[in-house]
Amino acid sequence: MPKIVLTSSQEDYLEAILHIEKENGAARTKEISKRLRITYSAVTKALQSLAKKNLVYYKPYGLIRLTPTGKRIANDVVNRHTALKEFLIKVLHVDEDEADDAACKMEHAISKNIINRIIKFVEYVENCPHVNIKWLDEFGYHCKDLDHCDKCSHCDDIPLKDIEKSK
Repeated sequence: MPKIVLTSSQEDYLEAILHIEKENGAARTKEISKRLRITYSAVTKALQSLAKKNLVYYKPYGLIRLTPTGKRIANDVVNRHTALKEFLIKVLHVDEDEADDAACKMEHAISKNIINRIIKFVEYVENCPHVNIKWLDEFGYHCKDLDHCDKCSHCDDIPLKDIEKSK
């Protein structure tokens, strides 16, 4: 099956439809327009394009639903957004609104490999059992006492070679 190439805007439509479907069971042009702050005519044009790619079920004036492929892609976009937002909030201590806005912009350009590494790093920051974790502006979080990190399974996944030991 050939890879479906989507613009950032098209991914945003799929993400919006997914959220509206979860809330209401299906979406309407008006709801998508309101959520994305876009005109009805722009939404209609985008839905026609997504329908041609078999990503949405769409008929004018009807309910809009994601196809299985559209739902898979939309869930992937949501997962990328969530991972980036959590990283920005939990690791970099960015304000939630700013993190949400930045994640929305970044989610379209980041690879699956990088997202997976970000997810692992957030897990490390949240789960490292050592109380001696410190935020350094130059490096972010790291274990201040690296002599104990060999006992932490989360630390094994994070390369600390660039961080000097500090006692």
